[in-house]
Amino acid sequence: MASRAVVRMYSRQTCGLCDEARSVIQKVRDRSSFDFDEVFIDRDESLELDYGLRVPVVEVDGVEEFEFTVDPTTLERLTARPDAP
Repeated sequence: MASRAVVRMYSRQTCGLCDEARSVIQKVRDRSSFDFDEVFIDRDESLELDYGLRVPVVEVDGVEEFEFTVDPTTLERLTARPDAP
């Protein structure tokens, strides 16, 4: 099989939009197979500068794909990996 996609979400500890995005990611993950990593930007000056007003920000395989909301259909497409022959 091809390697699994890696989904990373930059978020805050207290963030309603982050909670919604996490829920969408987890529901898609129930149907697809990918690694999920959540990075909290709270108290990290560099991450605050990069993502402070835009969280949640979601990357797939290192490419920023979503800001504020996550579209489940698009996430599923981006994380799909064909079986190797």
